[in-house]
Amino acid sequence: MSEGIGTDSIPPEALETILESALLAPSSHNTQPWRFEISDTGVSLYADRLRALPVNDPDDRELTISCGCALFNLRVAAAHAGFIAHCHLLPDGDDEDLLATVSFAPGSGLDGRQAELYKAIAGRRTYRKRFEPKQVPSNVLSTLEESAGIEGAWFQVLESEHARHQVAELVAEGDAAQWSNPSWRRELAAWMHPRRKGDGLAVPGMVAPVAQLVVRTFDMGNGVGAKDRQLADESPVIAALGTAGDGVEDWLKAGQALERVLLRSLGQGLQASYLNQPIQVAVLRPKLQHLLGRSGFPQILLRLGYPATDLPAAPRRNLQEVVENSDVRDIKAKQASRQ
Repeated sequence: MSEGIGTDSIPPEALETILESALLAPSSHNTQPWRFEISDTGVSLYADRLRALPVNDPDDRELTISCGCALFNLRVAAAHAGFIAHCHLLPDGDDEDLLATVSFAPGSGLDGRQAELYKAIAGRRTYRKRFEPKQVPSNVLSTLEESAGIEGAWFQVLESEHARHQVAELVAEGDAAQWSNPSWRRELAAWMHPRRKGDGLAVPGMVAPVAQLVVRTFDMGNGVGAKDRQLADESPVIAALGTAGDGVEDWLKAGQALERVLLRSLGQGLQASYLNQPIQVAVLRPKLQHLLGRSGFPQILLRLGYPATDLPAAPRRNLQEVVENSDVRDIKAKQASRQ
């Protein structure tokens, strides 16, 4: 086994790239609910509960999944820089915000499949538009199933038209339940931001106040549900990603599996978006579980296909806002003083 090294042995530019890659992970409402702390021995990943969604995600399940996605990006970027990232999940039972610590060891660099994953980090998008009417080959879906399995999760495609239609109905039912809740609408509106803010659901700055007012005021569940039902029915692939258990460690595994699946999908020309309403609405999750006909807990419901257009990247916060007690210049200066 390779001997571990401290962060002071990682070139400052490489460490910066590793952390910036982690920031490109997906998150609910683009809340980016993570923060990082750099020490001599490695990098610690913390949940940022100030960015939680208590109505949409009362147990911080999706928040933790998002942090798992960021952790996987960090692993891939470390490999790209020539280091193996050793991750320890939930290292301190007394600190529920500390989700993982990462130490590094010299590695031999990327193989071809890892290189594909690294390239995909910057190109991944949440594609909410209609996909091209083109089938996804079964061997590609098998690759995605294998990818989820590597991270301790499962990936199941809903094959039959009957199952797909039932899922579409659950999605519409979830939309109706969420939009009928004024607290849910207020929470959604609070995360509708001009792009310059660097987080949230980007809307043009001039119309942001009006858009927020409309979302807060009106129950648009029927219209949104009809649109999402159509998106689900027309998507080439509807798939669930899940885990055997339903605790914090399972959610971290689900996040890493999700990001591996998303990056592997992009390598095959696919993009994805989410239809998580049947999981977010507690009374609907058992119905989805029954529909899947397997043990375990569905964590994410995905639609995948070939994008018809290119989309801009979602806004992201600066590294200085995410790294605890430091900014990039401090990191570089500290490392330079030790060389």
